[in-house]
Amino acid sequence: MYAPLRTSVRTSRLPLRGLAPLVAIAALAVVVSGQPAAAHGISGGGLGSGFLHPLLGSDHLLLLLGVGAAAASLSAQLLLWGLAGALAGGVYGALGGGLPAAEVLAALAISAVAALVLRSQNSPTTTGANAGQGLAGSVIATAVAIHAMLHGQAVPAEIAASSWWLGALAASTLVAGGSYLVLRQQGAIWSQRLALGLALAGGLLAFAPVLG
Repeated sequence: MYAPLRTSVRTSRLPLRGLAPLVAIAALAVVVSGQPAAAHGISGGGLGSGFLHPLLGSDHLLLLLGVGAAAASLSAQLLLWGLAGALAGGVYGALGGGLPAAEVLAALAISAVAALVLRSQNSPTTTGANAGQGLAGSVIATAVAIHAMLHGQAVPAEIAASSWWLGALAASTLVAGGSYLVLRQQGAIWSQRLALGLALAGGLLAFAPVLG
């Protein structure tokens, strides 16, 4: 007698859970890209307003998530690079400094940080590890500095400005540090998926005014 043939049909399931971060961030970017870019002009109202801004300012929130993902994928020291960039950019903007097309650069900064996370999939050799971390730190500091510069330009003259900055710093630390801690406990694939969504979101935010 012949043994019955067993055919194994392997069904491929679309990783819906894996696509969730990408879809959510892309949807957020589509919504935000249709709104006027006025998120950087709300640096007033004291501690509570400052704390809420990184949570309600969508581009700021996306950047902080990217910083946390980069720190989880590469090195926790990138959080310190981000802090340095925030201080430098905030002071520069408060003193009247600026950049051409700063809003576009702020959006592209999100994609640049996402590119760091995607690039981290190719593990650097021991010889080039320090140089790679230096480059990553420079990208993180520059990206955060651009966003902080925009806030510095809009900072109010009254004494409430200092409490606004304290609130914004506390919330930014919470978001970037929290996303770092969460993603560090997950597999690297989660940081990669998040980075894909952030790269797409940054591009949409940057070019939506042109395409629209």
